[in-house]
Amino acid sequence: MMRFATWKILSILAGTLIAILLVIPSLLPPDLREDVLKHSPSWLPARAIVLGLDLQGGAHVLLEVDANAVTKTQVENLRDDVRRLLREQNVRLTGGVGMQSRGVQLRVPDAAERDKLLPKLQALAAPIGASLTGAVSSFTINQGSDGLIQLTLSDAGINDRVRRAVDQSIEVLRRRVDALGTTEPNIQRVGDDRILVEVPGLQDTQRLKDILGTTAKLEFRLVADPGANPADIEDLPNYKSDSPGTTPVQRQIMVQGEDLTDASPGFEQQTGQPVVNFRFNLRGGQQFGQVTSENVGKRFAIVLDGKVVSAPVIRGAIPGGSGQISGGFTVEEANNLAVLLRAGALPAKLTVVEERTVGPGLGQDSINAGKTAFYVAAALVLTYMITTYGIFGIFADIALAVHILLIFAAMVLLGATLTLPGIAGIVLTIGLAVDANVLIYERIREENHAGRSIISSLDSGFKRAFATIVDSNVTMFVAALILYLFGSGPVRGFAVSLGLGILTSIVTAVTMTRMMIALWYRAKRPTKLPI
Repeated sequence: MMRFATWKILSILAGTLIAILLVIPSLLPPDLREDVLKHSPSWLPARAIVLGLDLQGGAHVLLEVDANAVTKTQVENLRDDVRRLLREQNVRLTGGVGMQSRGVQLRVPDAAERDKLLPKLQALAAPIGASLTGAVSSFTINQGSDGLIQLTLSDAGINDRVRRAVDQSIEVLRRRVDALGTTEPNIQRVGDDRILVEVPGLQDTQRLKDILGTTAKLEFRLVADPGANPADIEDLPNYKSDSPGTTPVQRQIMVQGEDLTDASPGFEQQTGQPVVNFRFNLRGGQQFGQVTSENVGKRFAIVLDGKVVSAPVIRGAIPGGSGQISGGFTVEEANNLAVLLRAGALPAKLTVVEERTVGPGLGQDSINAGKTAFYVAAALVLTYMITTYGIFGIFADIALAVHILLIFAAMVLLGATLTLPGIAGIVLTIGLAVDANVLIYERIREENHAGRSIISSLDSGFKRAFATIVDSNVTMFVAALILYLFGSGPVRGFAVSLGLGILTSIVTAVTMTRMMIALWYRAKRPTKLPI
């Protein structure tokens, strides 16, 4: 107990000093912080704690998956699958494959061909394997008179597809929001077909809506030649709203955006206009190179969400799988488009059903309430410890102050977001940290009352309490870890502050308190314990 290595003392003091330097920028007002940091050495930390949506305000958007669009896509895919089976089985129809609102129908007059086709359609309707949510048949098959076959999408199949579209959309939206440079956005499912997106610190709701609401389905198609078959041509509107009109393009998609591996904003060397540079994977690069080499002199339309962004002339083969999109963009538009392409396309269109901006004023009210709770809790704990344990209580209070300091320093280092539940987590860890000291001091008191010497009582008290402190904190840390893994948004903020508080409380309540008591004993050589 009397021996406390010098390197340990220096390490604790250095760690505390570093924590103070990390937290100082967060204590300064934003304007003063910038002025101070301008005149400070570059090696000094400059980051402040990131405040959550409930503390600094931000954007709140509720999106809904367009179930009708999902159903339409399912019907189109079903039509394409049926056409493929008809070609493979060489089955002749009366008329074509007709599309309906929730399915397709076809008429196969020959009974032998019908018997040959139906098992293939049944296999197409069968669910692929078993999933956690149970096997779901996507459509039902009914036969009518005169060889009529109707394939109708089932409610369970549509709901399952919508559910999967929501799951896929959440991942795409997360990548898009992360690309904006924000910290710890809250993106979660609400009900069966809605997604809540909360971005702390972002006041430009319109930009967030533009980023989230764009499907970003990128296609490359050839511009239709004059005199081409009208059935193979599709007139698509221009992407820029200030450029009315349409461009006739081939229905056949030559290269799809799903093969993109990277996209970044840049400037065209000759004109200086903002553009988006992109790169394909191996498969997309080979397709892109082949199409451009076989169609030199033709116009190649770049189509985003069914609108023609630009249609440049192919001057020569473009090998290597990289290219450039130009369309009279502004710098912000080029940045946004690059973000969308990097994040990938949404599986279905999303509609904004609710939007609002949480103002800084509401956040300031939350901060004031949190500060009040923090000050009251800290004052009560400090007073109780000094009253009950005297000089040892002061040591515990100093350790508690360093404990809180280390939590905020760790949050700065990790870039974690401080939310109102996070403040509640810190207040909770104050109690945990003090509990550890109370446990240690009571063990010391028991040993001293049992007749042990002061040194023996101190040493035994820390050793006996340490195992109990570790056990209780491990169980609490596991709970915080589970909250972090399965929670989101404010719940994660609570879990982060609680987890960090548990880790730092072990260091401060045991190591730092023990160091101070050891130094005090060596300096005072008391004959009686003050507890």
